Amino acid sequence: MTTAAPPVRTRPRRGWTPGQIVLTLLGTAVSAVFLAPLLWALFTSLKSETEAVEVPTHWLSDDWTGQAWKALFETGNITDWFVNSLVVSVCVTAIVLLVSALAGYGFARTEFRGKGLLMGVVMAGLMVSPAVLGVPLFTTVQQMGMVDTYWGMILPQCAPAAMVYILYKFFQGIPRELEEAAFIDGAGRWRVFFTIIVPLSRPSLAAVGIFTFISSWNNFLWPYMVTNNPDLMTMPNGIATVMNSYGIQWAQLMAGGLMAGLPLIVVFVFFQRQIVAGVAHTGLAGQ
Repeated sequence: MTTAAPPVRTRPRRGWTPGQIVLTLLGTAVSAVFLAPLLWALFTSLKSETEAVEVPTHWLSDDWTGQAWKALFETGNITDWFVNSLVVSVCVTAIVLLVSALAGYGFARTEFRGKGLLMGVVMAGLMVSPAVLGVPLFTTVQQMGMVDTYWGMILPQCAPAAMVYILYKFFQGIPRELEEAAFIDGAGRWRVFFTIIVPLSRPSLAAVGIFTFISSWNNFLWPYMVTNNPDLMTMPNGIATVMNSYGIQWAQLMAGGLMAGLPLIVVFVFFQRQIVAGVAHTGLAGQ
């Protein structure tokens, strides 16, 4: 004799509250504002050059074409630009992570004469625009013979005052008892740093690395100043050359802009959790 299974009770689906509806509409509107330029660039890159400069402008093309993308790969050295940007950005990110972690940990955990003054000097770097330092940095790089080299583009971007401060605030929040227990067991300062501090700092280190990579990838001014070699151009500098005697090729320019922005979109899509977690763990959220 079989017994009938008890009926499954389903909760009635609750309708949306007015607050949820307002927030959803607001989020949709904000998303549309941010997506509109990307869609405009994509649609323009699929137009002919004649149609791209028509006045009045229109969103959709009467005759879609991929000529701009084809011309970009044929006339532009886009592969080398991409590789150069990748090399520079990865090297800058690695150096900034190392320097910022060591400096931030040193300020957070060690006491030495002149610590306050040195910390003030580092923080002063947050108030100086990179454009102001362009000429003295270029003079220094020129005297060191690093013009038109990878190192000339990489090293001047590795003075991360903001990243040092972010990790400094995070390291201050790590309980000292963890380090003291390791010291009692005989571990040295370096072992404590690499086996305890660094693993606990992964969210903040990930955020610093992502922010640095994005900033270096988008950097136009410094690579433009320090190199004239077409083979060393980064993506932003290479795209700026997409013009001829008739002026800017707008369809090609939009295609190049999308190519340059694609890696950053991929980075954000795959590492957005690390970005949010890193910002939440830096200690800056409540300041």
